Amino acid sequence: MTSTTNEAPDPEAATREAAASLTGVETTVRSVAQAAAEPATGITGAQSLVRSLEAVGVDVVFGIPGGAILPLYDPLFDSKVHHVLVRHEQGAGHAATGYAQATGRVGVCMATSGPGATNLVTPLADAYMDSVPIVAITGQVPSGAIGTDAFQEADIRGITMPVTKHNFLVTDAAEIPQRIAEAFHLASTGRPGPVLVDVPKDVLQATTDFAWPPRMDLPGYKPTTRPHGKQVREAAALIAGASRPVLYVGGGVLKARASEELAELAELTGAPVVTTLMARGAFPDSSPQHLGMPGMHGTVAAVTALQKADVLVALGARFDDRVTGELSSFAPDALVVHADIDPAEIGKNRKADVPIVGDAKETIAQLVEALRVEHAAGRTPDLAAWWEQLDDWRERYPLGYDWPEDGALSPQYVIERLGAIAGPDAIYTSGVGQHQMWAAQFIRYEKPGTWLNSGGLGTMGYAVPAAMGAKYGCPETTVWAIDGDGCFQMTNQELATCAIEGIPVKVAVINNGNLGMVRQWQTLFYEGRYSNTKLHARNPDGTPKPVRIPDFVALAEALGCVGLRCESKDDVDAVIEKAMSITDAPVVIDFVVGADAQVWPMVAAGSSNDAILAARDVRPVFGEGQV
Repeated sequence: MTSTTNEAPDPEAATREAAASLTGVETTVRSVAQAAAEPATGITGAQSLVRSLEAVGVDVVFGIPGGAILPLYDPLFDSKVHHVLVRHEQGAGHAATGYAQATGRVGVCMATSGPGATNLVTPLADAYMDSVPIVAITGQVPSGAIGTDAFQEADIRGITMPVTKHNFLVTDAAEIPQRIAEAFHLASTGRPGPVLVDVPKDVLQATTDFAWPPRMDLPGYKPTTRPHGKQVREAAALIAGASRPVLYVGGGVLKARASEELAELAELTGAPVVTTLMARGAFPDSSPQHLGMPGMHGTVAAVTALQKADVLVALGARFDDRVTGELSSFAPDALVVHADIDPAEIGKNRKADVPIVGDAKETIAQLVEALRVEHAAGRTPDLAAWWEQLDDWRERYPLGYDWPEDGALSPQYVIERLGAIAGPDAIYTSGVGQHQMWAAQFIRYEKPGTWLNSGGLGTMGYAVPAAMGAKYGCPETTVWAIDGDGCFQMTNQELATCAIEGIPVKVAVINNGNLGMVRQWQTLFYEGRYSNTKLHARNPDGTPKPVRIPDFVALAEALGCVGLRCESKDDVDAVIEKAMSITDAPVVIDFVVGADAQVWPMVAAGSSNDAILAARDVRPVFGEGQV
């Protein structure tokens, strides 16, 4: 995750670098070197930690108290840092992630030792996979008890080492300001990611002094943000000579706040743009150059453009399996320009003909300048034939859906109308499964930071707590959580938090009575043997019982929300508009939809993108190997 150097560490340089802190995600956290804080002597480690959070600019922490971290909660009681008491630590972690993704600032969550800390593992892994800057603070058993299997002890450093960018165990209260400053700097610079700070109870209770800004010491951590000029010029020459270029845009472009630069590059090159699941909103759907999302459930035009490209310009993308399908057959004739801030990603899955290590914002800006030089020299490609082919694919294979034969409500229609009514200024979070793919396909994203989901880890239960965090960070913005009935039952308890805290999120539950994506695979690959995917109560003969278990409307009302239900196409718009009109409480809409709707197009896991399927008859669009 980090670049290394053999140079001697320069702590003062590290602190100076922190003064320009967090440029990769452009957070509004105050820089470590510039923040002013009143020094103090004879205070507790817990007081020092709270003062450190204040000094680094934290405005909200999501968490739950417990024995080991209880000393920290006493000074937090008097702090200007607001604490949101969640109902489960997993909710705290996902809320911190949603806050970070929506605002660009570092999200913060907090938990006690043992089970409290281990409940953060899933959101930490989620943030790690999706490069989201969060800091998790965990309590630990007293120092002398570490390693004795004490009550509520867990080696959270060891457990989270594979799923954090870095983590710390603080053994001296005097180190607290330094470790907090370093944690925020690490989380938000270079390739963003989660950082954990574990603090034993006795360290929180110890007497110490507080001074800010601290001296930071991060030897070897010097992420490369400025790309190498020679590599940029080589990339520009390759693009200028391409006849079938594609801009393959990943989530790194959003992390770098590089959407304006991307728009300039797209206009200059005239090339088609595809945005991955993590990059939706980085380039406007309304642009005629946008082919949509590539990958397992991407548009036919986006998937086939990648397959037929002669030059792929990968920007902040990592060639993951959901985009490439069978890696050996992915884009077989393409030369690859791969730009990423993390050198470990370059060449990891696909050989890069022109590797570029650097921040996406700076890289794209320099690439634009280098391309202007190429164009001034008369090297401007003619892409007319390429666009003729792309437009043919786009016209022949548009996104679409069929209405259920039994007259049930179409889930795609619900999501399509939700996007149309809520509009491009709203923030949309989603759980994981069919509804996630439909939300990525049928809502039009025009702005960065409006689509939040769990891409790499694929975490069910992400939507509601992430929406809570996003709404807290962007209180004037409408925030919709689009969830499945399976996902919703994993973390809906956080709606009680939303109701109590006055965080009026809106939730659309796409209720098909099943674990929909798993059911789709069982339909296609397991001969319709629906083993343990039906969520509704059933009679002995297999028919659904008339009682709803759970009744999501009643559940919503029990959690302090407004509960609505919709089962008819004729009512969809009115119900969504009613939810939009309610601004003083969370709203849950139970959309009862057909059980057998499926996500198309589809590339079966492990298959070549050449075999993309467009309809339920499970026939390749082009035939195997004929793209």
